[in-house]
Amino acid sequence: MSSVGTGPYPEGATVVAGEALYQWKLQAQGDAQKADIPVYELDWFLQGISPLSQSDLSLGLYRDRTVPLRHPLDWLTQQWQRRVAERVPVQYLVGETPWRDLMLTVTPDVLIPRPETELIVEIVQAWVQQQPKFLASGVWADLGTGSGAIAIALAKALPHAQVLAVDISAAALAIAKENAQRNQVTNIEFHQSSWFDALENWRGQLCGVITNPPYIPSDVVLTLEPEVTHHEPHTALDGGHDGLDDIRLLIEQSPDFLHPGGMWLTEHMQGQAHIIANLLSTAHGYDNIQVHADLAGIERFVSATLTCSQ
Repeated sequence: MSSVGTGPYPEGATVVAGEALYQWKLQAQGDAQKADIPVYELDWFLQGISPLSQSDLSLGLYRDRTVPLRHPLDWLTQQWQRRVAERVPVQYLVGETPWRDLMLTVTPDVLIPRPETELIVEIVQAWVQQQPKFLASGVWADLGTGSGAIAIALAKALPHAQVLAVDISAAALAIAKENAQRNQVTNIEFHQSSWFDALENWRGQLCGVITNPPYIPSDVVLTLEPEVTHHEPHTALDGGHDGLDDIRLLIEQSPDFLHPGGMWLTEHMQGQAHIIANLLSTAHGYDNIQVHADLAGIERFVSATLTCSQ
């Protein structure tokens, strides 16, 4: 049974009648359907600004109670119209998104972490279990950290490791730092840098280089859904003519920074896996090159290790 309406309410909350919120939701659902927006996003939206659970929303358990909201109904109407008319992602409207076991602050300064990216941490964990123990307690780098999602999840998965969260954007790093504090992760450092530029002190020392870099071809970025094209940062999306500009650079530079036997791992878009694998196989210093599919069976990641004789 829902506990909504039992109080006390959070300081600054707007308390509304459950029936009024229910009628507001019905109107918002109609607006969403007309705009071809999935109606389940409305539940995400309401869960982000209230204590309502999915069961509360699905079954209408709040109709005969009062509900505390972070904002008044007029604000909800205004923001939902931004979702419908301007196609602003609901995560930006709420200002946060769940990812793995984390709750992350997100703004238009950072990409919204995608569910498929969660698997990158699973790949690291599985690899570490098969490697010498020192790799689990060394220094790892998440290049292009954005919201900090991967770096924070790595720091939690490898509690004895040190994680370097790197991004060229000061605004993105501010969000990543906030998210580390929010999720009580301390074995993490933040560096404003274009890829390896600020990591000279870690040459030959990194146990892993993990990245979700820009990988969408330039002429494709503007053809994506408006939620992405008009609202997410293009610098985190645009990977150049074929989408692989940054990945090529990372393949070239990583051997100078990885410890022998260390891991190299990138996310990529569909159709790029074997091109990246070929780039690694022809570059100096990599072996154990593997392609990994996401949960939908789509090739999504490529990993390699630095040759131990490097």
